Amino acid sequence: MRMFPLNDDKLLRITDTLAIPLSEIEISAVRAQGPGGQNVNKVSSAIHLRFDIRASSLSEFYKERLLALNDQRITKDGVLVLKAQQSRSQEKNKGEAMLRLQELLLSVTVIQKKRRATAPSRSSQLKRVDSKTRRGKDKAMRGKVVL
Repeated sequence: MRMFPLNDDKLLRITDTLAIPLSEIEISAVRAQGPGGQNVNKVSSAIHLRFDIRASSLSEFYKERLLALNDQRITKDGVLVLKAQQSRSQEKNKGEAMLRLQELLLSVTVIQKKRRATAPSRSSQLKRVDSKTRRGKDKAMRGKVVL
């Protein structure tokens, strides 16, 4: 199980230069779904994490990138809702939800390089055609012998 590192400085660190205050993250405990015996009806061990993207202290660039994601966990109002219920421990579920938020925010900080189209070289084109004709001749030799 991955563990979420708790910070003493009340910040959720995404990168060396990017962090969000924990006060912008709303965490509530709810009852977990699924089987669990009698305990499931008494204990609220699942965690709902809510993060309002528009009201956050993130820069406009990151806000736009987050809102542009085609993610069903982001509501129309721009609120990211994560539910963690893997563990029976509320503390572990809280750590898992924070880790997922951190990974999602980290994913929008990575900027993909633009792909540049390249053309194959003349020699590689000739090699390709050459190997195709050679392969065709080998296959033609497998046919019936005509006298």
